[in-house]
Amino acid sequence: MLMAHPAVLRNLMDQYDVLRILHAEHGTAEVRRRMDDTIYTLCVLTGTRDIDAALHTARHQLCGVRPHDDALVPA
Repeated sequence: MLMAHPAVLRNLMDQYDVLRILHAEHGTAEVRRRMDDTIYTLCVLTGTRDIDAALHTARHQLCGVRPHDDALVPA
């Protein structure tokens, strides 16, 4: 199974957190659309079907990853 680069997962998780807060505070259609896109992407990258499972899987995949893992960056 292909796995997303740790930096991508972290970025998406951070985006989701920010968008969730913005949606709770303002609830605009644009924020909801962006949040839905982020949820969809997280689910696709983690092979899950809902945000709770996606976040759990992403955290599990990030566990033990070096802070600046450049394993996929060409030398």
